[in-house]
Amino acid sequence: MKNEIILEEMYNDTEFQEYIKELDENESVQSMKKYIQHGSTTTYEHCLNVSYISYKIAKKLNLDARSTARAALLHDLFLYDWHKTTEKKPLFKKHGFTHAKTALDNACKYFDLNDIEKDIIAKHMWPLTFRHVPKYKESIIVTLVDKRCSTIETFAPFFKHRQAKKVTSK
Repeated sequence: MKNEIILEEMYNDTEFQEYIKELDENESVQSMKKYIQHGSTTTYEHCLNVSYISYKIAKKLNLDARSTARAALLHDLFLYDWHKTTEKKPLFKKHGFTHAKTALDNACKYFDLNDIEKDIIAKHMWPLTFRHVPKYKESIIVTLVDKRCSTIETFAPFFKHRQAKKVTSK
């Protein structure tokens, strides 16, 4: 129920929709719907969730809400299924450490990005990528919201299962 309310609010937020319109119409951004990110959430849904929540926080704090919304939508524009790799790689070459650069390269290929947007995308995996410390407050917002959304998306099936168990055991 709560998710439907947030979705309705997001789709009715004309300022947010205007900020992401150009990006959202792009074929590569739309292709993120083909890939699962966490649990059963697609990469597109994940990025949209991160984008809207980050935008709302940036706006409330009088920061650059436009750059925040745009970069958060693109922060995982890596365009592959990271779950399906069988190749053995050293730790620092694995997806968690490398996809931010891939996403930034892809985003720069399709869009004109400002410095805040580039920083958000490049550094959203901090502190995992400890050398890539966010430079802007907007980058920190997206980094934290990304962790929150990832956690919820990953563990949602577990919580739904536990809630269903409680209801049936009463």
